[in-house]
Amino acid sequence: MTRTGGIFLPQTAPESLRGVARAADRSGLDELWLWEDCFFEAGVSAASAALAWTERITVGIGLMPSPLRNVALTAMEVATLARLFPGRFLPGIGHGVQPWMAQVGAKVASPLTLMREQANALRSLLDGERVSADGRYVRLEDVTLDWPPRQRVPVLVGAEGPRSLRLAGEVADGTILPGGTTPARLHTARQLIDAGREAAGRGDHHDVTVFVPAAAGSGAARRIAASRQVWGFDPGEHLSVHGSAEQIAEGLAPWVEAGADAVALQPTSDDPDPEAFMAFVGEEVRPLLA
Repeated sequence: MTRTGGIFLPQTAPESLRGVARAADRSGLDELWLWEDCFFEAGVSAASAALAWTERITVGIGLMPSPLRNVALTAMEVATLARLFPGRFLPGIGHGVQPWMAQVGAKVASPLTLMREQANALRSLLDGERVSADGRYVRLEDVTLDWPPRQRVPVLVGAEGPRSLRLAGEVADGTILPGGTTPARLHTARQLIDAGREAAGRGDHHDVTVFVPAAAGSGAARRIAASRQVWGFDPGEHLSVHGSAEQIAEGLAPWVEAGADAVALQPTSDDPDPEAFMAFVGEEVRPLLA
């Protein structure tokens, strides 16, 4: 069954997160996704609060920019949340938006090299291994976590370009695809991911989550059209969904058929009621996808 999630946009005030997270939890949604976008809200602190305010929903960060973070610190934070809330946290890492990384002096010459080094080190640290590394960007000397997770935590990678998607297949347990991914691109992404998995000799399942812009309620068509224009989406491509629960579920079907393990609906930044949006997606859209 395809999992259904909702996204709490960082353009929404942090103090709104409590109500939105609880609405998502009550609604039956499988996942709540948070973003660590510069310079809105931090991902780990928001995820920690959302997990503490809820009872059952899985909370994911899609994603934490690798250039901003020392991998040992990321591992410590992930492990802590994994032990506090077993089985309910999905950490995602990625290249970060390059202009933002340059703005804070963190841009690297080879984002792919950094991702490979950081994902491999993070996986080993979370598995409780003692890690030494002398890479181009990741340097560790005899580092091990004193409190590793009790159960395996999947390491997800945000990817979009062909080389990043192949790398995700090699080094990650799952991939996060951004809003703007058409079903056709999702199908191609699956092929590239599988090529990376084959090259690495991996036979495990690789989970793919895709973010899909969505709008419901009054003015949904207008709001989604304005949002598509802001994002620069081609008006002729299938990139978003809007309307009733039935229309949204029908619109999501091509992503499910193309291989999405999870779809996370991304509200417009001017959604009038984010709590109601989460309740709608969980109570009305999710049963139709199930």
